[in-house]
Amino acid sequence: MRTRSLLALAGTVTALTLAAAVPASADGSAVLTTGSAGGTAAAVGDTLTAPLASGTTATLYSSATGTSGVTCTSSQFTAAVTGNPTAPGTATESVTGHTFASSSCTSNVTGVLGVGGITVDNLPYTATVASDGTLTVTPASGSTIQTTVKLRTLLGTITCVYQAPSLTGKADNSDSSITFTNQQFTKSSGSSLCFANGYFTAKYAPVTDAGARVYVN
Repeated sequence: MRTRSLLALAGTVTALTLAAAVPASADGSAVLTTGSAGGTAAAVGDTLTAPLASGTTATLYSSATGTSGVTCTSSQFTAAVTGNPTAPGTATESVTGHTFASSSCTSNVTGVLGVGGITVDNLPYTATVASDGTLTVTPASGSTIQTTVKLRTLLGTITCVYQAPSLTGKADNSDSSITFTNQQFTKSSGSSLCFANGYFTAKYAPVTDAGARVYVN
């Protein structure tokens, strides 16, 4: 199954970007560094990638406290560094990809037999990463963060479209991770089998730049 960028569920989104929650602000260092906190500055144009943290899943549940919805065990985001000032400050990125492997996704929603695919739409998104580890993902002006989920049912495949104005995550230098917790999407179209709201949770780690871990300062 072809899987592009998502939602994170939207992925999502998508797809997304760097690392650190309790950053070790090093005077004179860039906000994003590789190898260590206060290490080599990530260059503008560098590509950052991260898979799901080992042993974790990405979920899009129908409520913030429930367990009904869609679960995926394979997902990845890709982002390009567009600005990396001296710390403390705010780095910027362009989120160009956020994918979910449909073969790794399952659903426990009543009436749903399987997941046909999850796609993060309207890319690229803009991401900002502050020295305190706060990550914010926003769409282009006039657009929205959007994830399209295809679900297989006894009556055929249905398409559920979810949207969010922005996503907020947290970076953590201890494992070069980015975590999204219960980021709310609202259904913009789809059948009654599509839940009205989707709450996206996922942890991506490690965030790397050409194989080197990325840190936030």
